[in-house]
This record gives sequence, C-alpha cells and structure tokens, in this order.
Amino acid sequence: TDKTIAAAGLDVYENEPHAPDMLTAFPNVVLSPHIGGHTLESHTAMQDCVIANLTAFFAGNPLPYPVKDA
Repeated sequence: TDKTIAAAGLDVYENEPHAPDMLTAFPNVVLSPHIGGHTLESHTAMQDCVIANLTAFFAGNPLPYPVKDA
C-alpha cells in the first residue's frame, strides 16, 4: 500500500455545522453535521437502554447501563 487515505466520511468536526474549508476542498471527503447516528435503529436502542435503566432503578436494582463519571 502507498499509505494514503482513499476517502473519508466524517460525522464530527469542530464548529459544527460549519465544515472547515480545509476539509471541503477534498472531493473524496464526505461531511455530515453530526447526524450519522440519527437512525431509527439507534434511537430505538437508546430508548431501550433508558427504559431498562428506569425499570432497574425503580425496582431497586443496579442499572444495566450506568453513566460513568468523566
């Protein structure tokens, strides 16, 4: 291989939704303003995690999907 990147798809970049000029100049770069994860499947999975956490919490059980401290 020649160690070059053939193309890139970026969903997160600084100062969204305004894409940096240095990235928009490349014809082989696809940019989306942090929306790549907005699918029916991802939202359903997030809802399932929230419901599981709430169910466990109100039952006095450990949370299956705890949010870790930063």
